[in-house]
Amino acid sequence: MKKGEKALLWFVVGLVVLSVGQNLFSKKPKEFQDAERGIPYYSTATPQLAREASDIIRQNDCRQCHSFWSVRNVMQSVPSPSLDGMGDLRSEQWLYAYLSAANPQTLLPTRLKPEYRMPSFAMLPENERRTLAKYLASLHAKDWYLEETRKNEYEKLTGKDDYKK
Repeated sequence: MKKGEKALLWFVVGLVVLSVGQNLFSKKPKEFQDAERGIPYYSTATPQLAREASDIIRQNDCRQCHSFWSVRNVMQSVPSPSLDGMGDLRSEQWLYAYLSAANPQTLLPTRLKPEYRMPSFAMLPENERRTLAKYLASLHAKDWYLEETRKNEYEKLTGKDDYKK
């Protein structure tokens, strides 16, 4: 190898070493840090409760508007809130009252057009409303993701992006 080729080779090796070192010791971007933390959602529901609630959710087409476990219906165009982490945002009692209200908008006003607003589930048997409320209250988000969940709910309800902790 000639002298100039050796110098070029050492220069390239130096760049590779610097690049590898920088990747090892540099802080990773936030999206990679969040991805390494795992799935941010979890449920404290028993398997029986989850099964019963899933049946009610399926029978009432809740997934037409809402997402669970960050899975959205591809055809969904309604900007309804994700129900992931709902148990950290609302209590079981509040959820039961909301599901039992003849007009849910009296408890939680919405900006959505009337055809996209949350329908009343007061016609469901009481035990089904209680099952849904208990299940929704069991849906949680890990602390590192909860602030983002609260911010998203605030923005959907108000249309403003001035959320403060």
